[in-house]
Amino acid sequence: MTAIETVFNNTSLPQAKSQRPDGREKQNNSALRLDGKAEKAAFLINGNRYFAEVSRALRQARRTIWIVGWDFNPDIPLEPEKSDETLADLLHGLAAANPELEMRILIWALGPVYSEKSLQVLRKKTFPRNARIDLRFDLQGAVRGSHHQKLVCIDDAVAFIGGIDLTSRRWDTKRHRARDRLRRDPEGVSYDPLHDVQAMVTGDAARMIGDIARRRWETATGEKHPALAERPPFTWPDDLAVSLREIPVGFVLTEPSTTLRAGVSDGIASTLDIISRARRLLYIEAQYLASFRVADAIAARLQEENGPEVVIICTRSSHGLIEKIIMGGNRDRVIRLLKRADRANRLRVYFPVVPGPIVPGPVVPDPTVPGQTVPATVDEVEVLIHSKLMIADDELVRIGSSNLNNRSEGVDSECDILFQPETDEHRRAVAELRNRLLAEYLGTATESLAAAYAQSGSVIEAIDALNVGAQGLREFAVELTGSISPVRGTGLFDPARPFLPLRRLGLGALVRLLVHPA
Repeated sequence: MTAIETVFNNTSLPQAKSQRPDGREKQNNSALRLDGKAEKAAFLINGNRYFAEVSRALRQARRTIWIVGWDFNPDIPLEPEKSDETLADLLHGLAAANPELEMRILIWALGPVYSEKSLQVLRKKTFPRNARIDLRFDLQGAVRGSHHQKLVCIDDAVAFIGGIDLTSRRWDTKRHRARDRLRRDPEGVSYDPLHDVQAMVTGDAARMIGDIARRRWETATGEKHPALAERPPFTWPDDLAVSLREIPVGFVLTEPSTTLRAGVSDGIASTLDIISRARRLLYIEAQYLASFRVADAIAARLQEENGPEVVIICTRSSHGLIEKIIMGGNRDRVIRLLKRADRANRLRVYFPVVPGPIVPGPVVPDPTVPGQTVPATVDEVEVLIHSKLMIADDELVRIGSSNLNNRSEGVDSECDILFQPETDEHRRAVAELRNRLLAEYLGTATESLAAAYAQSGSVIEAIDALNVGAQGLREFAVELTGSISPVRGTGLFDPARPFLPLRRLGLGALVRLLVHPA
């Protein structure tokens, strides 16, 4: 039986029901409270930090654990530098030790197929082994769409949101070594360096992530689970710095339209709003840079006489022919469009690299220190960008699952958190986050980056001053001549809207009225 057949034919796999109309699901998401405060928040940069903190938080679980993801692999070690304990080991142990603990895991049914690293989870032979661990697979109601949200909520007291699924090939450290014996998938195969970001929140923000997870579960299964009447206490780790305290937050959802239900397009609206609100600096990390709607908005800011600097860090390599042609081709065309609009030299689009592995043999001159030599290395190794992050000045931070491509605007389900600083302390924390991210890429200290930025008043000049080593940022080499329109086939492989044949015939509203009368 193939993996696809497993999803659709195996009766042991609980799947989503057809998405039902719900009169509460309007564009303004009035059914959900999506604005509040995070009592505490931390920015977890890279998979090792996230996996370590989610592991510690899971061990404090008393009543409920919610996991929502694009993919899921229970065989991953969460802290490979410390032990061989897997995610499955941890969850099974927690369930056995606490009869009051319930776990619900909701994964896009085709995520394990596309990742090709988690196929065994579809058959559920070894996981779960406890009846209180409920693993379900959700088929997206929109044709060509996926469920892309990445959420974990524990006891409605602490939650995680960002670009990292609890699956294989997500763990790495800030050093992003070209070769790291710990950076291997459960089958023992090594993979390339990878950068990502996750947010950890407590207070109302955690409860709201729990509400989003419960809503997803109800839509997928028809089962309704109320929020906890009383949240068990969560003890913040003593050795984990709190990035933000009492910070206003909002949650941004994207849900595709179906014949039976109107969609939600808050994600692209948020993206365009963040772009419009940047005054001095717009900083972006993105796995994909392929949305021409986003590109046009950034281009307009670049053409302003006193517009912001724009720094974008994204992945260069594409995996697979289709991704290379569509995502890679459109990325280059987007960069070309932005470069043409950059009249004041305020744009930089980079990809990060680290030194390749050392090659036995003769030394070579050190390019940074005259008269010194260093061991010869293989060519630079690219660090893959998997984060989805936007920062406008020191005023807004968005972290979540939304890519800057078409399908994240209206075909895939997405969820992002928007931090909205209101104090100088909050704004300093945002600046600190941006400095930490850039310092990691440049292989320098956060303080050095902050000092260079303070001295020049330009983040581009600060990067130029520190971007001198083998580890650093490289600009995309894209010629100004050429097309700035989407690659042919984009509408098929990176659609902005679901395929809705009845709506195209003008029958969508009639069907919704017949199925769910007003």
